[in-house]
Order: sequence, then structure tokens, then C-alpha cells
Amino acid sequence: MPDPCFFRPHPNLSHDVNRHIVQSEIEGGVSVEDLVPGSWLQVTTRHTCYHILVLFGAVALITGHPRFCPRPVLITIHGSTWGGSMLRRRFIGRGMHLEFRHPDYRTPIVTSPIKEIQELTQHRTSEIAILRSPVV
Repeated sequence: MPDPCFFRPHPNLSHDVNRHIVQSEIEGGVSVEDLVPGSWLQVTTRHTCYHILVLFGAVALITGHPRFCPRPVLITIHGSTWGGSMLRRRFIGRGMHLEFRHPDYRTPIVTSPIKEIQELTQHRTSEIAILRSPVV
């Protein structure tokens, strides 16, 4: 009986790319498309703690960064990168950099590496305030 193979490296991708794909599965993360509208995420990076309210698909409200989103901003989540140009689409992965489209910037915003991702199940007062704040 052959050994089960959980991941087969893609022959057209480099060893480093295949290694990153496996590492993202080990580290964990969330596919944005698997979240129901109204889901809340707390994404903690090396430098910032973001709160994300998923509206539908990859469209969300984000807040937490003092410069880019001190107030809720409507964004499109592109996905996560390993610090280069390869993007894992519509995925937020631990150890990776979140990339999203901000309406006020021509190029995507890329965060520092993600340390933790939590789905928030109870809305605290500060989270409810995000909904009442005007969207910038």
C-alpha cells in the first residue's frame, strides 16, 4: 500500500514556493471566502492589531492602523504574501503579510508579518463602535 501524500510539490514551482505553500498550511490561516458575512477577525501583525469586519466575499471594513485605517475603511482583501510578489489569493495566513486594496492609495497596503488570527465571536463595545463610525 502506498504512503499517503498530503502535498505534492508542483513541478513548475520552485522549491522555495512549494515550501512556502506547505508552511502556510502548517501555520494556519483563513480563506476569506469561507467566512460568512458579518464575521469579525482580529489580525495581529508584528506592529499592529487590526479588526476586520467581512461584508461579503473579499470586501471588508478594516480599522487599527494609525495611518492607513484609524477609522473604518472599506477595503478589498487581495490575500497574503510571503514578503515577495507571490500572492495566496483571498487568504489571511499566520506568518504571512496581509495585502489589501485601500481606496486612497494606488498600490496595495502590505502589513508586517501576521502573528495571530482570531475570529471574534462576541462583539465588545469597541467593536460595535466600528459599525457606528462613519466609513472613510
